[in-house]
Amino acid sequence: MKIPRRVSFKRAFTLMELMVAMAITAIIVTVLVSITSTAVDTWNRSRAELRAARQAKVMVDTMAKDFESMVVRRGNSFEWLRATSPSKVPTSPKLTSTNSSDLIFFCAPTDRYNGAYVNSASSSSYLGDVSCVGYRSLYLDPLNSTVTPFQTFVLKRYLSSPSTYPASDTSLSSGNPHKSDDTFSKLLGTTDLGTAFSGYLSSLETNPATSADYVCENVFQFVVTFNVEVMHNTGGTSYSIVTVGVPVGQSIGQITTSFRVMGNTITTPFNPPSSCTPAELAAGRVASVDISLTIISDAGMDQLRSPRPLTTSQQAKFLAQNSFNYTKRVQVPSM
Repeated sequence: MKIPRRVSFKRAFTLMELMVAMAITAIIVTVLVSITSTAVDTWNRSRAELRAARQAKVMVDTMAKDFESMVVRRGNSFEWLRATSPSKVPTSPKLTSTNSSDLIFFCAPTDRYNGAYVNSASSSSYLGDVSCVGYRSLYLDPLNSTVTPFQTFVLKRYLSSPSTYPASDTSLSSGNPHKSDDTFSKLLGTTDLGTAFSGYLSSLETNPATSADYVCENVFQFVVTFNVEVMHNTGGTSYSIVTVGVPVGQSIGQITTSFRVMGNTITTPFNPPSSCTPAELAAGRVASVDISLTIISDAGMDQLRSPRPLTTSQQAKFLAQNSFNYTKRVQVPSM
């Protein structure tokens, strides 16, 4: 007689348990992918913002040094500073700059004479410390205007040294973009600084190959606001000092298209607020300057170079995702 063997059954997962496990695994994977994607996006955004901040710092530091040594002499009819909104703002194939400024003024920068203060041939010092500096925003390749694949919004700075280099000094004559620019004989004492300096500003666009003129790239918007201290007559013989901000840019709202500092007055079509009259503004003094700029990230510039067009709504979304705004106030010497 045969005795039947006991058959043992190993317990397996049921279909319901497998479905629950797969659902939990899918949720965990989805959460991990979401966290990873958010972390990568945050890292890319932080990296782009850090890069933009560095570019902004280069610009504002350079301009701050020039404004901190700004030169204005009272008691004459000469022009010492001019800020205007250009008729042609920087424009890429897909995006037009929302605002831009052309800026020209006299100052005493430390990099005059291309950073050399002594004639290497005769060991004699160069003469003069007052230079003329100009700023302009453009859309082009920073180093070669004929190359289009690498065009970007750039800020150019052009410095005219105080006086012509001595003929005996040959150390800086070769390829020096500032050798023939003579602030003393050509620019100081003019009543129309814009016309006198127009040749230099035009050279920024027609001959931008000199790296000495390049400040930083991806500068989509560049606006300056002059804070003018005004002695306001509050009635009778009572006066108070008020500060009036005069922003220079495209003619939108309370923005003026030009601001000029002469030796005896401030000239601007800006309509001042009720805190002062146009005559009081004309007699005021510039106490500080606000430098405002918008930087587009490198990834954003790559998108602008791609063949895909941007609609108006897409442009607003593009700027919200790929641009960063910076502002700095610079105190200027007493006028």
